[in-house]
Amino acid sequence: MIRASRGRDWPLAGGLIAGAIADAIAGDPERGHPVALFGRLMTAVEQRVYADRVGSGAAYAAFGVLAGSGPVLLGTRVTRTRPAARAALTTATTWAVIASRSLGTAAGQIGTALTAGDLAGARAALPSLCGRDPQYLDAAGIARAVVESVAENTSDAIVAPLIWGAVAGPPGLSGYRAVNTLDAMVGHHLPHYERFGRASARLDDVANWIPARVTGLLAAACAPVVGGRPGPAWRTAREDGPHHPSPNAGWCEAAFAGALGVRLGGLLSYSGRTQHRPELGSGRPPLPADIGRAVRLSRAVTASATVLAAAVAATGPWPEMPSPRCGRDVPDNGIE
Repeated sequence: MIRASRGRDWPLAGGLIAGAIADAIAGDPERGHPVALFGRLMTAVEQRVYADRVGSGAAYAAFGVLAGSGPVLLGTRVTRTRPAARAALTTATTWAVIASRSLGTAAGQIGTALTAGDLAGARAALPSLCGRDPQYLDAAGIARAVVESVAENTSDAIVAPLIWGAVAGPPGLSGYRAVNTLDAMVGHHLPHYERFGRASARLDDVANWIPARVTGLLAAACAPVVGGRPGPAWRTAREDGPHHPSPNAGWCEAAFAGALGVRLGGLLSYSGRTQHRPELGSGRPPLPADIGRAVRLSRAVTASATVLAAAVAATGPWPEMPSPRCGRDVPDNGIE
């Protein structure tokens, strides 16, 4: 018989919290970051297997997910009956895959440059946060780009991995991060990647569908941190978010717009191609000071998402499989 077990995975819950705290204190390592190493590996693989075909891109994506989650899956198997080691593995993996501190630091540097009137410095720093063409942006355009990127990356680089970690353990953390990194590398609407990157882009859409909406809900709930109101912020997310061309990013950006009382969307440029995004929110255009407010909101969402993920990990009714030898319920510390 399979029965549900509650409150049994404290190593996972504690590791998620400890990893989030480690990221908040220490941030990303300057050298040897696992995500950067994974990116180099997949760049080398792309150079060998690239073909302008959907099938080639699907094989590339499948290999990437296996490469990103395989070592951690092995570690999970090894530490399955060792709670302290499992907690340590979860802590290290969480620290490696979320990026709250680096997101706030990058956004803050651009905000500081704009506040000082250093438009050239802000333009030079923008590529560290998003892929827009900075040479076409004035101070208002950069402020809007930063707020939108903080909102989207709060979901992609923080909330989503925490949720996947809560329901699938350390392999969920690393597997999700592999999917998101592949999308960032090849999931673009550019001639070179339109077919090859399609599988990576669609996989990322699926992986982020629930986390994006959770991010919107948490951003609305945390709106008072930046002087907003939860009701209007959530209404903006529900009404304006679905108009965004991305099935997920609009929910995060619209919730942030509603919480901050600003208007996002409009004209933007990627790789020399101009696009017009639907407007999100009904407030004023973002100012440089709104960058700091967006970072504060992101940190509040991060804290809320960490507590939520830990609660899901600790109390979720995960199935407990019977012993293959005698049919009795065998307690374990892992999630399969």
